[in-house]
Amino acid sequence: MDLAKKLEILADAAKYDASCASSGAARKDSRGTGGVGSTGGAGICHSYTPDGRCVSLLKVLLTNNCIYDCHYCVNRRSSNVRRARFTPEEVVRITLDFYKRNYIEGLFLSSGIIRSADHTMERVVDVARKLREEHKFRGYIHLKTIPEASHGLIELAGRYADRISINIELPTQQSITALAPEKNLARTQDAMAHIRTKIDERRATKSNRKPTGPNTPKPPPFATGQSTQMIVGADDSTDSVILRRADTLYSGYKLRRVYYSGFSPIPEPSSVLPVKPPPLVREHRLYQADWLLRFYGFKVDEITDHAAPNLDLALDPKLAWALRNRHWFPVDINRAAREQLLRIPGLGVRNTERILQARRFTRLRLADLVRLRLAMKKVMPFIITADHNPAVLELDSDQLRQRFLPPPRQLELNFDNPAPTKTDLQSTLTGEI
Repeated sequence: MDLAKKLEILADAAKYDASCASSGAARKDSRGTGGVGSTGGAGICHSYTPDGRCVSLLKVLLTNNCIYDCHYCVNRRSSNVRRARFTPEEVVRITLDFYKRNYIEGLFLSSGIIRSADHTMERVVDVARKLREEHKFRGYIHLKTIPEASHGLIELAGRYADRISINIELPTQQSITALAPEKNLARTQDAMAHIRTKIDERRATKSNRKPTGPNTPKPPPFATGQSTQMIVGADDSTDSVILRRADTLYSGYKLRRVYYSGFSPIPEPSSVLPVKPPPLVREHRLYQADWLLRFYGFKVDEITDHAAPNLDLALDPKLAWALRNRHWFPVDINRAAREQLLRIPGLGVRNTERILQARRFTRLRLADLVRLRLAMKKVMPFIITADHNPAVLELDSDQLRQRFLPPPRQLELNFDNPAPTKTDLQSTLTGEI
């Protein structure tokens, strides 16, 4: 099979993995030896760094052959799909060729499991080693690691990659046992814990290292962070269960990101899988709730509860929380603490900091908030300013929820009104939460 055909098959097979965002970490050429590639600049847009910069990544599998039989995976052992396999040398060649043509700025490499986890991991690491050591490639590399692989191989992967990730796939061991019998939640978390330890060791070594001469050996590099992916809608896990697992991963393993990927029906699906995918807006709501956990000080029990274990698809999670907790409001913009301001619907982290700075010099009015480009329709029922105090009846009214609901057509998922695309949802549901 020629290289172009392999690339067509293995690039298509990699599209289901969402956890490929770049960290944008710089690899400085401290020795002045030259090299190929860079994580700087911008090119074809495939992924986004945390600072919003676009980076283009070659996203590909080393092989889509796999000895595992995960029901939700299109590349599972029993799946009837075209198979292909790259050699490490072929992936290196394609990566360098694409970079020199300005198609990409880095590589995201994953693989099906062939022979064993260690054998597969050796070949994945070999690609990164050849790029870094033989071709002096300083571009971004993200390696998908295998939790069943030895700690030594995972550690070696971290030395060559900017970021590494292990997909947890499903939030509970019960779901993993039912849909991915060869995988184990405890093994995955053990591998994550080892990666966290190595990242912490590297950071401690860098921060404690005293100034030395140019010939003093530096500590070995290690990946700047790790991420994972959870599939949404392949099992019956509620949003509360998914978010609770994500919160555990953030607090216990210091993950940079948890990615949520809506289940997509695959060719010749297993009978245990749902017939239809979940609404695309569910994935969007989970990302919004994830943001509340990481940056807004919310707890999982505040976002979801036993009475409502799933997120409201019609409203963003912060607004839904605010409507359930109207006794918190209205909040005085000119007096409230930062933690209170962050809970106001429509007010994001950046504008919260701006308000805290501005009110040191003046009492803020509605016109000041307009200049900050806040979503005033969303904000006004929940705030007090120098010239605005919402009527009590407005907050107590049952019609307040109706004010924020989107037009019904945006949530209709039937044959006459097909499901919205990701682009549609992003254009209608964007804005600070």
